[in-house]
Amino acid sequence: MTYAGPGEETSPVGRTGGLPLNSGDFSWPSCATCKGPMQFLAQLPLDDLGRHAGRGEVGGRGLLAVFMCQNDPGMCEEWDPTAGGNAAYVFPAEELPSPVRAPEEGATKLGEVSVFGYERVDSDDYYEASTGWAKRTGRPQREALGQLGGEPGWLQGEETPDCPSCGRLMDLAMQLEEGRHHETSANFGGGGCGYAFVCEDCAKAAFLWQS
Repeated sequence: MTYAGPGEETSPVGRTGGLPLNSGDFSWPSCATCKGPMQFLAQLPLDDLGRHAGRGEVGGRGLLAVFMCQNDPGMCEEWDPTAGGNAAYVFPAEELPSPVRAPEEGATKLGEVSVFGYERVDSDDYYEASTGWAKRTGRPQREALGQLGGEPGWLQGEETPDCPSCGRLMDLAMQLEEGRHHETSANFGGGGCGYAFVCEDCAKAAFLWQS
């Protein structure tokens, strides 16, 4: 996943930043610890997994949306998939008519919208692929925004979550870097990575990060 330029905050494409898209009855998530509104990090049309990562059929697979608390960084266990400091959702494709309004208070949005581009790189792992891509293209390493599907490139050890509904291990949907500029990027502990997982059969998602 590479930086493909700035985008509109309500665009339906894969991106970091901006506003999530959903039906009008969706409520912006709040942190279980501080009770403040979470920050919207990214969205991924799950059709992109089929189209670019060879993961199943393409068409109407919905949208993954990821949030994380940044009201008191490091104090709300936002790195943990079950502690209530982050939230991840699979929104059905037919329920995405409009953007969700962000709360007026709190750290709710990133500093910029970055659209995902996708490039296939033959490599043994994500880190080799991202560094090789930067060297081959001459682009900054920070413009490698992450990985679409595949196997996670863990920084601290394997933490694949179980689906809360069926109990099976969830599939990696995307691995996220913090972003291309420190002033507008996500906060994964300073140089860390975020990991968003899905169980499409159960329409469940989970998020965690390591640094």
